[in-house]
Amino acid sequence: MSSAILDPRRTIVFAGDSVTDCGRRSDPAGLGDGYVKNLYDALGPDRPRIVNVGISGNRAKDLEARWQTDVLAHEPDLVSVLIGINDTWRRYDKDDPTSTESFERSYRALLDGVQAQFVLVEPFLLAVKEEQHEWREDLDPKIEVVRRLAAEYGALLVPADVELNRQAATVGAVTLADDGVHPSHAGHEALANLWQQTVLAR
Repeated sequence: MSSAILDPRRTIVFAGDSVTDCGRRSDPAGLGDGYVKNLYDALGPDRPRIVNVGISGNRAKDLEARWQTDVLAHEPDLVSVLIGINDTWRRYDKDDPTSTESFERSYRALLDGVQAQFVLVEPFLLAVKEEQHEWREDLDPKIEVVRRLAAEYGALLVPADVELNRQAATVGAVTLADDGVHPSHAGHEALANLWQQTVLAR
């Protein structure tokens, strides 16, 4: 990706669930205290305009429902999307599954007809409880959807599930996400670093 994306006249919108939200709705700066804030700080004073529109608990269908008003209304030059773990989690804690096909339909609707560049971040799980290993049956096909859509739409893919699990094998999953889903401070730093490595290296 050209360094032109870092032009301060440009706008980057980060869309997703609680991993992106991170308290941004009660933060006067609107950034929250997660990886979006880490990126904001890392990109320095000449950064592009950064907008966080993450909402805790969202699934792909929720992003689809608010895409026009919450994302496209900002006229973004780049949209970063991290969604999918709740599409899996609700199957196991609420008996409210999202099929892989439904997930793909909603995700595809986010990408269709939008002129902005896209960065798609793999949803990830760092299993810290025995039962979370079972979630892979549901999550892995959804990660494959994200990978396939990134290739189809010419988006950059941030391999968050692969890379964070690789790091977890060394430092321990709890170090990066004590419940397996929500990153710790170290987890958000790792995610922000991976985003930068993927996006700014292009």
